[in-house]
Amino acid sequence: MKVTGFRTKTYEFKMARKLGDANAPAGTDHGIGSILYVDTDEGLTGIALGGGSIRKLEHLIVGEDPRGVVGLWKKMVDYVFKEGNEGEAQNAICAIDIALWDLKAKIAGEPLWRTLGAREGKCKAYASGIDLCLTDDEIFKFYRRMAEAGVDGGKLKVGLDMEADIRRLGIMKEALSVASRRPMLTIDSNEYWSPKQAIRHIQELEKLFDITWAEEPARRWDYRGLRLVSESIKAAVATGENVNDVSDFYGLIANEAVDIVEVGSGTTGITGAIQVANMAHAFELPVALMNCPANFMAHLGAALPNHLALEVVDPGREPCFTFDNHIEGGWIHLGNKPGLGIEIDEAKLAKIEVKAPPMRPGMPFPRRQGAGLYEVPPTPEEVVWKR
Repeated sequence: MKVTGFRTKTYEFKMARKLGDANAPAGTDHGIGSILYVDTDEGLTGIALGGGSIRKLEHLIVGEDPRGVVGLWKKMVDYVFKEGNEGEAQNAICAIDIALWDLKAKIAGEPLWRTLGAREGKCKAYASGIDLCLTDDEIFKFYRRMAEAGVDGGKLKVGLDMEADIRRLGIMKEALSVASRRPMLTIDSNEYWSPKQAIRHIQELEKLFDITWAEEPARRWDYRGLRLVSESIKAAVATGENVNDVSDFYGLIANEAVDIVEVGSGTTGITGAIQVANMAHAFELPVALMNCPANFMAHLGAALPNHLALEVVDPGREPCFTFDNHIEGGWIHLGNKPGLGIEIDEAKLAKIEVKAPPMRPGMPFPRRQGAGLYEVPPTPEEVVWKR
């Protein structure tokens, strides 16, 4: 079998609810997405949810046997050596790699979790509202809905107002309590704080709550600051969401700046995420998978021996495709459809397809003015999280 070409389609849609964090507390419900199709000469097609500068790398893959995923991944990474595995090149490598894994599993006639070596098609889940833009009532409803599906852990966006963070943590804990008497509570400040700010805020929260991990309490590359935070709080420090591949994680792990390593589809695809997870495993560090539409990275989570849980956001990011998994008993249960188990509804896609979606306010989330420097009062447009 040979790869014959790539096709991409971009779409724009409205999510079921807004998402917002400390850098974009007003939130947005505007969604954009793209689908990559990798076609073969035998009629099978691999897909991925993502894109980037695909055409720049297409010539490296066309004519190749798609089963050699790891070798093709290396070929792409080597090709962008000079400019670096960043930006649009990074997005393209991620999408192509995922589509090739989807295709490899389809060739084998099995779900991707089995191709990746998992014993069972299931992956632990935790709830994440990306919820700084939600009201108290909306926060409770989201986490209670997740808890009723057995999810016993949650991650709350924090960082702008101590009193509000304390109140909202209590609401999340109460909502999750139907799944566990002692739910896993985690927080995420999205690199909004300086290390000293993080220590001061988190220590205050820890007087009232048993926090499992604090996510991105300092900048992604700041191994000294992250290590200082880790040594100064009871909770683990989780980070890695916004760095790309194994080389970016090396300094964090070697300098003991991360306690929980976060990887996802943006970690140079599935192949890159496996490399980082393996390095973390060598240092006895757990990994947690980042959120993604259709929770498709659960296939990888099921196969990793050091995986904690996958972040489930569930804001309605699947406007034109179905997926073969569901949440029950706190786990993402993966089906047996070949590959990722994602099926595109081409009729629905055609209705929302766009050539070049316009950028809307809040997408992507910018870094908020004053982040890491001083306390910035909320604007009138940002105060929904105070109610």
